[in-house]
Amino acid sequence: MKPVLVTGASGFLGWHVARVLLERSYTVRALVRPGSRIGELDVERVTGDLRDAASLQRAVAGCGLVFHVAADYRLWAKDPSELYRSNVEGTRNLLAAARSAAVDRVIYTSTVGCIGVPPGGIGDEAAPVSLHQMTGAYKRSKFQAEQVALEFARGGFPVVIVNPTAPVGDHDVKPTPTGKIVVDFLNGDMPAFIDTGLNVVDVRDTALGHLLACERGKPGERYILGSENLTLAQILEKLAEITGRKAPRIRLPYAVAWCAGAFSTAWAGVTGTPPRVPLDAVRMARKKMWVTHEKARRELGFHPGPADIAWAKAVEWFRLAATA
Repeated sequence: MKPVLVTGASGFLGWHVARVLLERSYTVRALVRPGSRIGELDVERVTGDLRDAASLQRAVAGCGLVFHVAADYRLWAKDPSELYRSNVEGTRNLLAAARSAAVDRVIYTSTVGCIGVPPGGIGDEAAPVSLHQMTGAYKRSKFQAEQVALEFARGGFPVVIVNPTAPVGDHDVKPTPTGKIVVDFLNGDMPAFIDTGLNVVDVRDTALGHLLACERGKPGERYILGSENLTLAQILEKLAEITGRKAPRIRLPYAVAWCAGAFSTAWAGVTGTPPRVPLDAVRMARKKMWVTHEKARRELGFHPGPADIAWAKAVEWFRLAATA
């Protein structure tokens, strides 16, 4: 069996994708940067960088499948052009290398942020959406990267796109913005909340969805991998039930959150230290990113479990990580 290349295996979602593949007896090759750690996964490590086309050619050589999960996932960067180099040009570099290596299929990990959500409604893969609706460099770069993947698919190269929502669970090392909700709640660093909403899904279900997209997905199609639409207040109540802590009761007006984000981000521009409250994150939060995974259920057989289990796993993992 040809090896399977996974980019981003040192990250949260990519680690789980690699683990699911290993459990199904695939030989996994992981593209990693120098010094990156993958933990206990038994994979072949290949050092490289999405911005280095030559390293990608070496990484894909002999592979049958590619799962491109890696991305520069920052809601603030002192130099936003770095996000475009990794997310847009890096995706183009990898797909070009995979096509030259005659890879059988590529699963490209996009984001729910690229899905159109009508005001007050539920988004799906068919909802109209455009670049000008993308908030911040991260979303814009991922939207453009998704267009690159669609371009390759239209050219006849078998690329299937998945759009994960907010994955939750164990091994969220960085952590992701969703994982940071858990960390801040556990540390008592969330005295108030804003009126926003997101779709959450167990990270393991998301990883299984990647494999389903590889087996059953149609090239050039997008598939939302999500589960439950929840308000932030509902999420905090769930965390309160799991941990025994009290959920915050103060709802912060958007204008106050915007001012905090503007100040925090401006100060980050002076210090070079990432802001505690990125302004782009506040802007994104103004819109409830509620979507449906009906297409993935219908075409892929994607059946995610309850988000409650994922929150509990995340709490347990972050608690253990804090004592390690």
